Formats: sequence, structure tokens, C-alpha cells
Amino acid sequence: MVLWNEPFKLLDALTDKRGEHMSVINGVKQAQKGDKEALLQLIMAEKDAYYRLAYSYMRNEADAMDVLEDMIVKLYEKIGQLKKAESFYSWSKTILVNQCKQALKKNNKLVPLDDRLAENEELKHQPAGASGYRQVEERIHLQALMDHLNNSQREAIRLKYYHDLDYGTIAAITRVSQGTVKSRIFQGLKKLRALYGRNEDESY
Repeated sequence: MVLWNEPFKLLDALTDKRGEHMSVINGVKQAQKGDKEALLQLIMAEKDAYYRLAYSYMRNEADAMDVLEDMIVKLYEKIGQLKKAESFYSWSKTILVNQCKQALKKNNKLVPLDDRLAENEELKHQPAGASGYRQVEERIHLQALMDHLNNSQREAIRLKYYHDLDYGTIAAITRVSQGTVKSRIFQGLKKLRALYGRNEDESY
């Protein structure tokens, strides 16, 4: 997938390489002491994941970059409030999604989480040939099945399986309990399996 990159190229230029292998915990501790370089290193390590998450909510590159810039400002302001250093990425991604939802609400454009545009861009770069065609076909089929879920189930499943977020982070993002998140994912997957099986039967 061709990514945005320009603002993060600037961040990359601003960072030296001393902390490339710095652990998250050490990085957070340094950032909380005022080391901006350490915070930049933490952000750069997950830049693609941040962008995909922002893009899935905002649905265009310019708006995704705007909320990413807002997130970075928030992280600078709030890094001292983070109590568990190892939770930096789940905490920062929760802040990012909150920024996305605030921006969408402000512009009266609040819409369900949707990775389709990002996925469609990725599909263009699938390998040619029978196997590549099959992958494209399967992913398009899955996208269609996801439309049968309700917004809450779809958001929970996408955050879990498309963005690899843990239950606690999804709970924080969606402002429900972890039990509710697990229930939404379970019910959503159950429905997807039923739909997938039905479609397989119809194809014969």
C-alpha cells in the first residue's frame, strides 16, 4: 500500500538513530522526563499502524494526517499521565481513535469504522496470477459479508483482526467493557461463519 509518508519523513529526519532498538518501557520513561526524541522514536516504530487506523476512520489521506498530527500533540501533552509504560501503544491508539471520532463529529461526518478504502488500495498491489486473483476474490467476498454485521460488531472485529488490538484497547476505544467487546466479536464471527457457509453451499 502506498502511504502518505510526508509528515513522517519529517519526523524521521528529526530523529537520530540512537533509539532504534530502545524498549517501549525505556522509551516512555525517557519521554516522561522530557525527551522528545524518545517519544518520536516510539511513534515512528508504529507509524504504519497509526496511519492505517486513522485512515480506516477518516477515509482519506488528508484527514488521516490531520488527526495523526493532533494525536502527536496530545501525546506530548499527556505522556506524563501514562501510568503503565508498557501500555503506550494501546493508550496512544485509543487517543488516536478519539481524535478521529471528534474530528468526524465536528464535521458531521461520523461514520462506522471502514477499512475498505485502505484494503482496495492494497488489492491493487496483490501478486498477479491465479493465487493473486484468488486472494483478491476472497477479500472482496469477506468485505461483502462484513456489511451484514451491525456497526458495533463490525468495529470490534476490524479493530481486533485488521488492526491487531487487544480486548482492553478495543474496550477503551469503544467505551464498553471487555466482556461486551468479546461478545460483539463472538456474535459477529458466528454470523460471518453462518453467512460464509451459506454462500459456499449456494456456489455448488
